[in-house]
Amino acid sequence: MSTTNLTFNHRDEHRAWLAAQAALPAGFRVGCTRFKFTPFEAPKPAQMTLTLIALDEPTTAFAAMFTRNAFPGAPVIIGRKRLAEPTLGAVIINNKISNVCAPGGVEASERICAATAGGLGFSPAQILPSSTGVIGWRLPDEAMIAELPKAVAALAGGSILPAAEGIVTTDLYPKIRRATVGAGSIVGIAKGAGMIEPNMATMLVYILTDIAVPRAELRPMLARAVDSSFNAISIDSDTSTSDTVVALSSGRVPFNDWGTFERGLHQVCRDLAEDVVRNGEGVRHVIRVTVKNAASLGLARALGKAVVNGPLFKCAVAGNDPNVGRLIQAIGKHVGAHAPGTNLSNLSARMGGVEIFAKGVFQLDPTKEAALVAHLKDAELYTSAPTAEGVFAAPIDYPRHERAVELEIDIGNGAASASVIGGDLTHEYVSENADYRS
Repeated sequence: MSTTNLTFNHRDEHRAWLAAQAALPAGFRVGCTRFKFTPFEAPKPAQMTLTLIALDEPTTAFAAMFTRNAFPGAPVIIGRKRLAEPTLGAVIINNKISNVCAPGGVEASERICAATAGGLGFSPAQILPSSTGVIGWRLPDEAMIAELPKAVAALAGGSILPAAEGIVTTDLYPKIRRATVGAGSIVGIAKGAGMIEPNMATMLVYILTDIAVPRAELRPMLARAVDSSFNAISIDSDTSTSDTVVALSSGRVPFNDWGTFERGLHQVCRDLAEDVVRNGEGVRHVIRVTVKNAASLGLARALGKAVVNGPLFKCAVAGNDPNVGRLIQAIGKHVGAHAPGTNLSNLSARMGGVEIFAKGVFQLDPTKEAALVAHLKDAELYTSAPTAEGVFAAPIDYPRHERAVELEIDIGNGAASASVIGGDLTHEYVSENADYRS
């Protein structure tokens, strides 16, 4: 959860804030280029962005985590191999096509890595590929290679904002978070809006730092940060085939307080994770579920995800309807199926600080119902009503605030706790995914 609870009155205000967060750590440059192409599988005009994140010099200090989906994309297959390399020098990213199970996908990604390496004076093994977009389509690798010199020529220090903008797909706005650590910084960007229950990381995330953190320290720290942030979100319970989180250190700033560094890393990851949910496809309410006094961390987190993934409850939240019966149903469903021995006699639940359930019965009255409706409306990111033709207005392309529907579930029979963040289920989500390839 962000410690700032930011509010924005309009798009320009949000973009100005992003620009203020976007200063690149020392030792990094980013460059982008956009071009038109025709997908082989769907011969109609499309546009792709190539985004290049390059170090001034290859680094030994890099870490990455990838999807647990059993059908990973070609860039994930290559990325796992790159973890064994002594150094990494750049990441080349494309949107529009995710290069998953496409004929010759691995070979196409490797050709792009080789072309990128040639432009930078690195070796192909020092390049990490990333792709996001439609699953199953082939990369237009020849067109991409022809355009790569433009991305290399565009490389510049200063701001990471061009890269944050370049990696988006159905995102409504770019996402940037930063933390100051000693004389250096940690800056992260994320792409993500749908097909999100990562179970490792989320979509595409790139975290850059100039702090001289060794590989042996960076890799376990990234794993811990990912577990408490990206592993604790869900928009629609689907795990992408391309999920990737990469952390790179240029090593420019001496530092040895790893506790302080890790706290900064955790904060950047938590803020980006919440940004991803807030920018989820069609999301009008962020839902934050805190599960307390559970028998295990696994139960606490799984129960939180069961709540944020419950379709009926998500729909009720979308309509500002405090139908908390659907919440208790989701809790009981999960416990009955996955932890049937759990004693729920001491379970209590609150929404927006209002007690709604305790000692096995609901604790509701008209005053509480009104307070719950007010809490839901206060957390709404934007309102959307259909026209006479049944068409819904487009979501706004900036976050108005960082408020959430706050749920607290106290199981009352253990000491473990977890916080999970999700979103509601709206008409816009269905429309977005019904027309995704159109």
